[in-house]
Amino acid sequence: MWFVFALLSAVFAALTSIFAKVGIEDVNSNLATALRTVVVLAMVWGMVFITNSQGGIANISKKSWIFLILSGLATGASWLCYYRALQMGKASQVAPIDKLSVVITVALAVIFLHEQADVKTIIGCALIAAGTLVMVL
Repeated sequence: MWFVFALLSAVFAALTSIFAKVGIEDVNSNLATALRTVVVLAMVWGMVFITNSQGGIANISKKSWIFLILSGLATGASWLCYYRALQMGKASQVAPIDKLSVVITVALAVIFLHEQADVKTIIGCALIAAGTLVMVL
């Protein structure tokens, strides 16, 4: 089931790029990101209440709070940079560079989470990096 959600994530991320590129025309990229964030915030809190998950907030550990806040800050920085890049460049070039996050995630997972990167993973990352270069040069 994780694969289905991961695939849907990729589809929605692709739609995000296309919708954003059209939506940010003649709009400040920071303002556009703020508007998008309000929509995301409303949607996600709606899901929390629909699934009756709000009671779990009291059980979140201090460590989890810290890392969820850091994750939120990283997401915000990513979105701000992504929208600015989309405003300045072509979606077909910005999106592949953004997807280098896959390669960076694997490297950080190996370094900080001590995950193993097998030959298949290393080759995949090299192909992603090479594909990105081919697409943007």
